[in-house]
Amino acid sequence: MKKTPFVIIALFLSLLTVNVTAQKSSIEYFSGKWNVLVKGLPDGDTKMILNMEKKDSSLGGAIQDSTGTEISKFSKVELTDSSVTVYFTAQGYDVNLTLNKRGLDHVEGSMMGMFDVDGDRVKMIK
Repeated sequence: MKKTPFVIIALFLSLLTVNVTAQKSSIEYFSGKWNVLVKGLPDGDTKMILNMEKKDSSLGGAIQDSTGTEISKFSKVELTDSSVTVYFTAQGYDVNLTLNKRGLDHVEGSMMGMFDVDGDRVKMIK
């Protein structure tokens, strides 16, 4: 009976370690620049660049237009083991964009839960 609290604590710590490891791998996966295409907007399909950078134990960054001009910085970033949701303001609206892992260098998701998004990692030439 005296070992039960130790077993429970050990189980809790192992679950916590798994969660931290999953978030670290998600940070590594989503870090960098992503070309994304938002489909079906009222003004037509729109290309954007998401520039995501490691900040402490999460991500930060900004949305850029197709020419690289910054549109808006992220106000909030939510990260899970398989997706990231970024929040920002564009044209006076609070917007969220969710990206899900799809292979090594591809993502898919939605903007505001209404518009489909496809994206590819920008490869840096060395």
